Amino acid sequence: MERSGRFFSASGSGIYCELCPAACLIPSGSFGACKVRGNTNGRSLIPFYGKVTAMACDPIEKKPLYHYCPGSQIFSVGFTGCNFCCPFCQNSHISQSAQAPGRYMPPEELVRAVLKDGSQAIAYTYSEPLVHIEYLLDCMTQTRRHGIANVLVTNGCINKAAAAEVLSLTDAANIDLKCFCADTYTNILGGAPCGSSLDAVLAFIRFAVDKSVHAEITTLVVPGLNDSVEELDAIAGFIACLHESSGAPPVPWHLSAYRPEYRWNAPPTNPGFLLQMKERAGRKLPYVYTGNIQHEVNDTHCLHCRALLVRRRGYRTDIPGLASASGRYYRCVQCGTETGIRN
Repeated sequence: MERSGRFFSASGSGIYCELCPAACLIPSGSFGACKVRGNTNGRSLIPFYGKVTAMACDPIEKKPLYHYCPGSQIFSVGFTGCNFCCPFCQNSHISQSAQAPGRYMPPEELVRAVLKDGSQAIAYTYSEPLVHIEYLLDCMTQTRRHGIANVLVTNGCINKAAAAEVLSLTDAANIDLKCFCADTYTNILGGAPCGSSLDAVLAFIRFAVDKSVHAEITTLVVPGLNDSVEELDAIAGFIACLHESSGAPPVPWHLSAYRPEYRWNAPPTNPGFLLQMKERAGRKLPYVYTGNIQHEVNDTHCLHCRALLVRRRGYRTDIPGLASASGRYYRCVQCGTETGIRN
C-alpha cells in the first residue's frame, strides 16, 4: 500500500522528514531513523501504510488506562518501526524492524474489524503508532464517524504541527514519560540516528491535557537508567503541575516494572522499591499505580469521601463505587462527587 507521505519537505540532497525531532535527511532509496518513512527519487514514501503486525481485544487497563471506561474491552492494533531506539524495548521484534510479519489493512477494513468486534474504542499501540501518522489520521477520522473512540499508546515524541492534528482526533492517550533527563533521551533512548527529545514529549503531554484529551502517563522504571529517587520525584512534580496549571482532573501515573529485554541486562525492577516510590509519589499525586509486579493492589478511591470506586485485581476490574452521570465523568455513588473517571 505504498503511497506518498505528509510532514516531509524537499532538500537538495534528499528530503527532510519533519514529523519528529530527529529531522531525518533521507537520501533516495533510504529510510529515516524510524525505518518506515522513506524517499524514492526525491518523493516521500511510506510503503508500510496500513501494515498491521498485531490485533487483539484487550482489557483497557492493559494499555494502561485506569480512568477511562474502566472494565471495558478495547480493540488494539499495532504496526512496525519506532523513532526511538530504547535498549530495553519490550517489543523490539516489531519496533526495531520493518520486516516483522503483518498484513495490509486499508482504513475501511480496520474500521469494519472494530465494528464486527463490537468494541467502542480502538487503541493504536504495541510499537510506536505516530510514525504511521498518515494511516492513523485516516483511520481516526473514519472511526470517529462511527462513534468509536480513538486511543493512542505512544512515546509522544513528534513535532507541534503533527501533534496538534493527531490530538484533535484523539479521545484518550497513555504517554510514556521514560525519564526526566534530557541527556538520557538524547544519548540512550535515541542516539544516532534516532532523535528522541524530552522537551518534545513534555510538550506533547501538556498539549494533550490542554486539548482535553484524557491522558495517563507511564514510566517504566529501569535500574541504572531512571530509578533514582530524585528523577522519579521530578516526574511526579511535573505531573502534579499538569493538574494545577490546566484545571483538568489529576493525571494518573503508572510506575511499571522492567524486565531484561533486547539489549539491556540490568536485573528486574525491585518490586519493593516500586511500592516505596508509589507511596512517596502519592504525597504529590492522588493517583499512582504500579504495573508488572505480583499481587499489586491498584484500587481507586474517591478523593472526597475515600469510598472505593474501582477494584482491580490484575486485569479483573469492578466498579462498585461509580455512578453514571450525564456529563463526561462518573460520580461517586456514596457522596456524588465527580470522580474524573471518564464514562
